[in-house]
Amino acid sequence: MQDIYEIIKPNIPTGQVYHFSTEYGVEYEVRFARKKENILHAVIAFGVLNEEYEGEEYALTNKGDVWKVMRTIITIIDMYGEKHPNTQVYEFTGVLKEGEGNEMSQRTKLYLRYLPQIFDKTWLITIEGNKIVVSKKRK
Repeated sequence: MQDIYEIIKPNIPTGQVYHFSTEYGVEYEVRFARKKENILHAVIAFGVLNEEYEGEEYALTNKGDVWKVMRTIITIIDMYGEKHPNTQVYEFTGVLKEGEGNEMSQRTKLYLRYLPQIFDKTWLITIEGNKIVVSKKRK
């Protein structure tokens, strides 16, 4: 298994919020929110909790650990999926950084790079601007 950060799981095994911290002291939160109109649709949001980033949860930390952070997030998504096997849709949004145009953000491109490590061929990936929707294919 590749190197990941220690994951702090929710107190309830089927909980929605996971945490981890890096060796640089950066604290991350990974949240899974259910859509009100479809409880089998999970919106995934993750970001930095440290106050030094001025409450900007999507801040760039530039600590050189993006690959380890992303491997940790992949592991968390897998853990969540094991506890919620009936989830049919996962949604991510790659927030645009200041100065980026309206095209696909660098964050969205990063997320797309990792999706095949999370979702196999039984899932359909669609992109709507900076929103990625991964849906279980119907049989």
